[in-house]
Amino acid sequence: MIDVIGTDAGAPASLPSAQQALIRAADHIAAPQRLRPALHQWLADHGPKQLISSDEPRTLAETLHDLPEQDAVVVLASGDPLWFGIGRSLLERLGSSRLRFHPAPTSLQLAFARIGRPWQDASWVSLHGRDPEVLASALQKRPAALAVLTDPQRGGAETVQRMLRSSGLEASTRLWLCENLGHADERVHQISPGMALPKDLHPLLIALLIAEEPSLPDPQRLPLFGLDDGVYLQHADHPGLMTKREARIQLLADLNLPEQGVLWDLGAGTGSVGLEALRLRPQLKLLAVERRAGGAALIQANAERLGVAPTAVVEMDAGELLSASLPEGLGCPDRVLLGGGGASRTELLRAVLERLAPGGTVVIPLVTLEAVAMLRPVLEQAGLGVQLNQLQAWRGQPLSDGTRLAPMNPILSLKGTKSS
Repeated sequence: MIDVIGTDAGAPASLPSAQQALIRAADHIAAPQRLRPALHQWLADHGPKQLISSDEPRTLAETLHDLPEQDAVVVLASGDPLWFGIGRSLLERLGSSRLRFHPAPTSLQLAFARIGRPWQDASWVSLHGRDPEVLASALQKRPAALAVLTDPQRGGAETVQRMLRSSGLEASTRLWLCENLGHADERVHQISPGMALPKDLHPLLIALLIAEEPSLPDPQRLPLFGLDDGVYLQHADHPGLMTKREARIQLLADLNLPEQGVLWDLGAGTGSVGLEALRLRPQLKLLAVERRAGGAALIQANAERLGVAPTAVVEMDAGELLSASLPEGLGCPDRVLLGGGGASRTELLRAVLERLAPGGTVVIPLVTLEAVAMLRPVLEQAGLGVQLNQLQAWRGQPLSDGTRLAPMNPILSLKGTKSS
């Protein structure tokens, strides 16, 4: 039997007594170079042992394969051998019947222990030998906690920070860098937004990205529009489900906002488009409608963050709202952003067009050609002038020592304008 024992920085002296007994009784011990000095000293009184290098997994597996099966063998590894460790390589070459694993805490466990945060909701990505795009994809899901196993060759701490910044989430994410965990010289840093990285970082480290409610900004210091996605509070159960910055800019342009009038934002989500419209045109009256539970409170909280005041925020299905009496002064919109409706979107659009003011505009962001084919005839049959645009944007993301352009999901903007 080959016992594969996970270790920490104090091994072998820090190992449980049962695992120490396995080492003492072993005929052969495989260990990485970093453990050799401590192992030699600890074994000084236990007679000579055959020590095997474990720094090259393929060579180690071949050596272990040739040992007599009756010999007692111990392999010392770091942390949990089955979590980005030597365990997978040994299983592939030796099979599970000859191996028995004894895990120690992983770097992931140690990192969360150091910052004092539960990690049952955490996800992780590894950048070892991989394109940093995997990190960009993970960030789009707005995880509550994300651990990143960095690669000093192509995905180190600088890559993580640049990726976080390019995603627009730096203001709403705490970045922790954990170096040499479990060793005497371990260090844990919290990196604030805009802060430069320490110049003497160890090349091998684990980064933790912890989502937090972004601090309340000074509305006077915010851009007029085109705010970073991380400025907005979002639904905890659907993080990332919002109109992204590039799409907001295009939709605001398509709405051709008047200085005064009524704007309906139907299917408002976080309220981002309608609220930025108020920053551009403070005299507009905004009716924001969102059916998701907690949607009204979220939109009001975001309005406070941006320093604007919607006229009305309603938490209900847009179709039900239009069949009821609307708040006074909001019943005849000059501009409509139709982002909701689901399967009944065609009926909702027809109801909107009945109320749309002369010269008014409705803008519908879509993601499929089938939706365009379904809704465009409704606009045309109602006599509106129709425009269709596609927006495809890219965001710069780190790639080795350069930058790559990563495509975002394209949107189709269907626009109808009513004659005066």
